[in-house]
Amino acid sequence: MRFFNFKKLDDLKFEVKHLKLDDVIKFEEKLSKVFEPLKFDELKIGNRFAVHPMEGCDGTLDGKPDELTFRRWERFGAGGAKLIWGEATSVVEEGRANPRQLFLNEKNLKYFAELVKKTRDAHKKIWGDDSDLIIGIQLTHSGRWSYQKPFIVFHNPVVDKLTFIDRKRRTTIPSEYPTVSDDYLEKLEDQFVKCAKLAYEAGFQFVDIKQCHTYLLNELLAGKTRSGRYGGDFSNRTRFIKNVVEKIKSEIGNRIKIASRINVFDCLPFIKDDTGVGKPVEYPIPYVYAFGVNEENPLEPDLTEPIKLVKLLYSLGVKLFNISMGSPYYNPHIGRPYETPPWDGYIQPEHPLVGVARHFKLTAEIKKNLQEDAIVIGTGYSYLRHFLVYAGEANLKEGKVSMIGLGRSALAYPDFFIDLKKNGMLNPSKVCITISHCTNLMRSKHNELGQFPTGCVPRDTVYAKIFKEMKNSQNLV
Repeated sequence: MRFFNFKKLDDLKFEVKHLKLDDVIKFEEKLSKVFEPLKFDELKIGNRFAVHPMEGCDGTLDGKPDELTFRRWERFGAGGAKLIWGEATSVVEEGRANPRQLFLNEKNLKYFAELVKKTRDAHKKIWGDDSDLIIGIQLTHSGRWSYQKPFIVFHNPVVDKLTFIDRKRRTTIPSEYPTVSDDYLEKLEDQFVKCAKLAYEAGFQFVDIKQCHTYLLNELLAGKTRSGRYGGDFSNRTRFIKNVVEKIKSEIGNRIKIASRINVFDCLPFIKDDTGVGKPVEYPIPYVYAFGVNEENPLEPDLTEPIKLVKLLYSLGVKLFNISMGSPYYNPHIGRPYETPPWDGYIQPEHPLVGVARHFKLTAEIKKNLQEDAIVIGTGYSYLRHFLVYAGEANLKEGKVSMIGLGRSALAYPDFFIDLKKNGMLNPSKVCITISHCTNLMRSKHNELGQFPTGCVPRDTVYAKIFKEMKNSQNLV
């Protein structure tokens, strides 16, 4: 099924109107706001584009950035986006999502410092000045998606059936599987603080305490059925993030900023129906196992608690937010609307523009409920291809977002801002086309390192070659 058939902006506008989304997805062709700087406390961000945290799955087995990591970050640096939100980096060995995920520790510190330096050098080589370039890093624990074994906050009767303790045997989590203890979580708080200090030493200007995509900290937010200090009511479910922020502030002060990428709508798992189209799994009502959902209809968002969360974080001094939703493991169309699903995925159950509108609408609601000096970065733009800048401009002008975040687009087209600055438009032949081959590479584990690196297959010959090698080794040609 093909969704994106838009040669001209008017074609896209027509479809948006046809889908009755024109009150949410708007376009402004006269570009100005996207080029404007933005104040971030005492710092200056030189334009309104951010590179989202995009994992390359290309670190060394002990978690250092490797050759392809440096290449990717340097391309981001040279590209001209003035905020680079560094990728998911584990704070503990057992919390890594794959054997090549980055891992920040004392032994690896100098390599992360070199990564920051080379990214800045690449930026200065093209743009001359890096004083308005902001670079951060996303700190994470992968929770139930950790590759060595799952760490679950609570038993989810729906998601446990999709979480493997032995992938080869297709064995899922049994009812007697242990949940993470309060003691483990308390020690993990200190590990996040320790890594924030290391990030500061490496030269990062902010750390993201990751609370999205159903990893551990996101699952803590949903832990209504968990007992103990970290579960049950909202205060307990936000205890971990409160403690981490307060400890970082206490031990480092304002020398490093604190940010958070947050799921505001987890939604439900989806599976293929008989035609390959996604459908929600069967679920109990009330559905008390997700964050930001209507418990009586978890296919609908309820922003009551996400708004409480961002207001709480703002009161603790957090002023940089990156808004996301869904899980890449069981409802990828919610987080990243696509044209073609990954091999282990399903055909979109809705027009991808509906997903784009959902991102725009929920992000605007979050921004509306924060103070003016809070920076809110939006998601969901890549599906719009070369027209994304016009949607971004409209959202900026209407105050619905502070910055435009690009993830898949940045992998495909890291120098997009160079072309935009020079030509006033993006090149249609260089943009992301959302066919999910980057995800297919991420899902491929059958090499000597246990993980293929990922990047843009259609737009980057380096990854086209890796993709071919991966397919040959699986006899998929």
